[in-house]
Amino acid sequence: MRIKSNNFFPGLATLLLAIICLLPAIARRQAAPVISPADNRHLPEAPAEADTVTISLLTCGPGREIFELCGHEAVRVRYASGADTVWNYGLFSFDQPNFVYRFVNGETDYMAGCYPTRYFLPEYVASGRWIVEQDLNLTPALRDTLLMLLRRDVLPENRVYRYNYVRDNCATRIVDRLEEAAGERILIPDTIKYGTWRKEMRAYHADYPWYQFGIDLALGGGLDRPLRSRDEMFVPMEMMDKLESARWHSGEPVVKATRILNEGRRDATLPPTPFWLTPLFWSWIVFLSAVILTVVMIRRKRVIRWPYALWFGLTGIAGCVIAFLVFISEHEATSPNLLLLWLNPLQLLIPAFIYCRRMWRLPARIVLWYDTIVLTVLLIVWPFQMQSANPAFFPLMATSLLLSAIYLGLARYLKE
Repeated sequence: MRIKSNNFFPGLATLLLAIICLLPAIARRQAAPVISPADNRHLPEAPAEADTVTISLLTCGPGREIFELCGHEAVRVRYASGADTVWNYGLFSFDQPNFVYRFVNGETDYMAGCYPTRYFLPEYVASGRWIVEQDLNLTPALRDTLLMLLRRDVLPENRVYRYNYVRDNCATRIVDRLEEAAGERILIPDTIKYGTWRKEMRAYHADYPWYQFGIDLALGGGLDRPLRSRDEMFVPMEMMDKLESARWHSGEPVVKATRILNEGRRDATLPPTPFWLTPLFWSWIVFLSAVILTVVMIRRKRVIRWPYALWFGLTGIAGCVIAFLVFISEHEATSPNLLLLWLNPLQLLIPAFIYCRRMWRLPARIVLWYDTIVLTVLLIVWPFQMQSANPAFFPLMATSLLLSAIYLGLARYLKE
């Protein structure tokens, strides 16, 4: 079975973009060999003396691919004897049955694995990624318990877990194991940097506007709930910063030493996307095209139906995807999603009936009335509710509203 090491986000929004005909970013990754838990040459044994083993955290900075944008986190275990292993909670296999469907449905299973550090570091060094190591300040008892938990997690019966990109990932699993080993919560500084999951994602996706566009389409108001400081640690880079000043209940610091293993670049992502290639630019192009179409129809006194079939066909397909995510998918924060009021399967009734004779166009007219009323209300009330929208949504919503209103308002004067 081929195993790949995933750096952070599973790319839900990219798959959504592919489904609705936007360009996804799919990248090739170097496969990381996973050592069998039965191979005791690489798994830590119980240390004979208190100072024979060092446990640390490895934080790798953002990379250029979409699943690398928030970096990656792993545990490193080093023995004085020379054994040096990495414990990675970000492994998955494309060979799993029905991988694509399970991925969209929020049933992606990830795995924990242990392998020599020499297989882990070169991939990040070669891509110019920043790598920071934080030595953990552990008592002998806490260290031994943590080692036991790590060994438990890579056993065949335990290594597979249901991945959740904000609650259960390569970073949050490590914090959970530290607290499980200590039997108490780590004291995290009560400083909130972003406030919501969506704002934190946008900060790390700033130069990837189409990716963030897809996330904002797919994920609803659950991403905009207020966060505690520890909730922001789902991003490895934020986890590293917060643990730097975190403490155990005894008052001792969680991290006793920090060093940079590879200078690289703290942010090895792509350069900013030019404005003319962003969703916001093209959404305004779509809206202006709708305005021009409206002027042409009025001047010609004739409804041009193919743009209606094209536009509402696209919004209907996008609506099918969003409806699936809201009502069926188990992904975090896909429901509720106010965008379902705009993008929903009902939009497909417009291209289905708009070419029919007048007496058979009633379903299309009903949906156009629905769009006119609902989108007017939605555009008015959006600033006063919790769910944050991508700025590119508003010109597109206005496009649907304009096309719906102009058809209904002028249809009796225009020849169809």
